[in-house]
Amino acid sequence: MTEPIARLNSIVLDCPEPQLLARFYQDLLGYRLHTADADWVTIADPADPSRRLSFQRIDNYQAPTWPAGRRPQQLHLDLLVDDLASAHDSALAAGASPLAGVVTHPDETFQVYADPAGHPFCLIERIAQQAAGDPRHRLPD
Repeated sequence: MTEPIARLNSIVLDCPEPQLLARFYQDLLGYRLHTADADWVTIADPADPSRRLSFQRIDNYQAPTWPAGRRPQQLHLDLLVDDLASAHDSALAAGASPLAGVVTHPDETFQVYADPAGHPFCLIERIAQQAAGDPRHRLPD
């Protein structure tokens, strides 16, 4: 394996109010403030400060439309939760808006939301994994 050219430093979300959106994700993820000024805020995981999420002020920001439309999403966050029902209530209290109903797959249940700036994100609850030898966990030949 070759050495990577780069390492991920932060995922950056454009938004109209970086401080407001950073507080929303602090509530959702338990991250702490790393750096901030009027136009840029970075929060980080207290258990691993190299895991960062940043927010950048954009004048005339327009939220993406979901799932399609004039400004379709180009990125979204998948966030793992232990209990989707309680995470749903907490996300709503923090300012999230549901964009779709609950979807269940064989290995996970999820729901799509918008953050206060309109970015789509998913709260995902994993369902107990099937046995490792289960043929459903293998790509077809």
